[in-house]
Amino acid sequence: MLRGSCLCGAVAYEADAELSGIAHCHCQTCRKAHGAAFSSIGTVPKAAFRWVRGEDRLSRYESSPGKFRCFCSACGSQVVVERAEKPVVMLRLGCLDTPVEVVEQWHIWRSDGASWYDPKTPCRELAEGF
Repeated sequence: MLRGSCLCGAVAYEADAELSGIAHCHCQTCRKAHGAAFSSIGTVPKAAFRWVRGEDRLSRYESSPGKFRCFCSACGSQVVVERAEKPVVMLRLGCLDTPVEVVEQWHIWRSDGASWYDPKTPCRELAEGF
């Protein structure tokens, strides 16, 4: 079972499913929505997904026709993406509370990628944070 929640803990979900893979999306919309170089997502069937807390605290933003980004109205964490016509829910993996092991991963929309980030360039680890 997968479990996830927002930063403040007001919103939480569960999914009785495994991720089939992970996509790291570099499109401009995902970069702006997350304030990061990319957004990591995985899908689960809608039938396996349920809100366990705070569904009434969710706000939804239609970022493109039929695509709704669902986020906590208190802390702003993007938790999932829903498309009415799709049989899956896209989980924002940064909100997962459950560890996952996934073999298949993809980088998508690299043509829109941030000029300052290249996934092929190794990064060093800082001894202390910023």
